[in-house]
Amino acid sequence: MALPDSFLSLLSALIRSPSVVGAEHSFFRSLQRELEERGAHVTWYEGLLVAQGKQPDSLYFSAHIDRHGLICTGPNEFQYAAFVAGARSDLLGNSVSEQLMMKIVDRFQEEAVFAYEPWSGAYRGQGKITGTRICPYRNNLIFDLEGLEHLVAGTPVAFLDKLKNENGALSGQLDNVLTASALVYLFERGFQGTAFFTAQEEAGKSWRYLLEWFRRFGGKTNQLIVVDTSPYPDFAAAKEQDLVLRNRDANAPFNPELTQKLESICENLGYRTQYKDSYVEALNAARKENGEAPLSLGSTEMGRIIAASKGLVVGTTLQIPTSDYHTMSETAAHSSVAAFIKVLEAISLDQDREASPDLSTRLSCISSSQEKK
Repeated sequence: MALPDSFLSLLSALIRSPSVVGAEHSFFRSLQRELEERGAHVTWYEGLLVAQGKQPDSLYFSAHIDRHGLICTGPNEFQYAAFVAGARSDLLGNSVSEQLMMKIVDRFQEEAVFAYEPWSGAYRGQGKITGTRICPYRNNLIFDLEGLEHLVAGTPVAFLDKLKNENGALSGQLDNVLTASALVYLFERGFQGTAFFTAQEEAGKSWRYLLEWFRRFGGKTNQLIVVDTSPYPDFAAAKEQDLVLRNRDANAPFNPELTQKLESICENLGYRTQYKDSYVEALNAARKENGEAPLSLGSTEMGRIIAASKGLVVGTTLQIPTSDYHTMSETAAHSSVAAFIKVLEAISLDQDREASPDLSTRLSCISSSQEKK
């Protein structure tokens, strides 16, 4: 399934722009330019960039923009940025991210990296990873680097990345520049609602910035959809569904009405969906029989904000299934990415007060216009 050239160009550009957890300012600058070129009104807050169209209250999307990387914490000393930014000295194993970190500690050998100034994005040198280990005293991932000995503490170090587009799939450090790019592209397609771009999701902090905005300006809403990628064991398993929904995560149940609306749109457009919480629960039932520890349901931005807002903000999530999660080769099928964009457009039209009341007609129009491309 062909993806729009303008979307691929945007994604290719943004994936080259660094956005290490806790050092996302330069990426916000890149996002602001792309969004304003597409007619969005953009406002910055601490840890949050807000892009709005002419009907900002019609629908809210949120995507985190931070990606995994390193932070210099002393002379020639580098730690995993997400755990430093989150002030977590222990890997407790209570999230998908932390469980995966324990598994992929050896996957970054020889990876090329580069350092940058966090506000401007100015280049500060390039190097490579020569060793990775879990420190038994600090319980954090420690990296040995070659070529960046001159850096001072506080300097972010990003993985040197480039989008790969081959064999019907996109690959690279996709989490979460992939869905953030889709939201920018949505404004190009005429989206008039609100899109949030949050910092430090990988450190477990992004929901705080988002909730603060709703407390200031938004009031109560049940129309928030958080978008992201969702990990599967391999590419074959990821391709068994086009898109991923959730009833809940490890923190809270999601809004059932909005979740059902997304499921109905997917069905009308002919897309296969899987509920990730049901998938994990089925795996855990088998693991229990084998005496294995259960897998986490995952800790998402959506679940965190529902649990903390006490009813002020509720919503659901839509995710793209991927393999090789949190690596430089995270992979998503073209078909899933195309389905994701179509569903975003469909749910946006469904919330548009000036649109036709007949959902099936609007979905048909979307399908027809995409096929012509």
